[in-house]
Amino acid sequence: MVKLVLVRHGESTANKANVYTGWNDVALTEKGRKQAKMAGNLIKSIIDFHPTHIHTSVLMRAIITANIVADICNFLYLPITKTWRLNERHYGNLRGINKDESRKIFGKEQVLEWRRGFYAIPPEGKKVTSRRYANFDPHFLPRTESLYQTQQRVMPYYYDNVASRLKKGEDQLIIAHGSSLRALIKELESIDDQEIINLEVPNAQPIAYTFDQQMNIVDKKILRCF
Repeated sequence: MVKLVLVRHGESTANKANVYTGWNDVALTEKGRKQAKMAGNLIKSIIDFHPTHIHTSVLMRAIITANIVADICNFLYLPITKTWRLNERHYGNLRGINKDESRKIFGKEQVLEWRRGFYAIPPEGKKVTSRRYANFDPHFLPRTESLYQTQQRVMPYYYDNVASRLKKGEDQLIIAHGSSLRALIKELESIDDQEIINLEVPNAQPIAYTFDQQMNIVDKKILRCF
């Protein structure tokens, strides 16, 4: 048996302000840091979880959460890979807009489809100009994304860098974002295109999967503090 643990970052300043974030780089709130510590303690309580690698995005809210979790769990010695492929979904021209305000502008049904639907694509936004992407082919960098398109960039990384290690019996830890994790979970659990609308990944609540040797899920636990 081998374990994979997924964690969405702690509350960010954008989460608190209820705005679309996407590839905007925002910090954790104080609450978010406390959530990351709680997530670390929950992961620390998992019996026989000994990851060999940590995977995260290139966005600070996920990286800081990963560092806090690693510190709590005594995982700071582990190698960590930061990749744009685990970034949050790119929300295009919605980035920075208050979510409640967006419903007034575009209508509740349209916003629900953009946020939770699998194929819906928000209006295109500006080209990403951050130095962290300077060495990437600009054709790979989106200006907006559906959840389906997010999944298309997440899964190659998962299969090449995470599943390959799981198959060797090495536990793995991914700390990323709501949409990139939803895209991954959809594939892992074979969730229907319509049912994915109902899937929510809360901040800093670890999801622990156990796989058998054939990479079938034999157990799933969502860890919460009550």
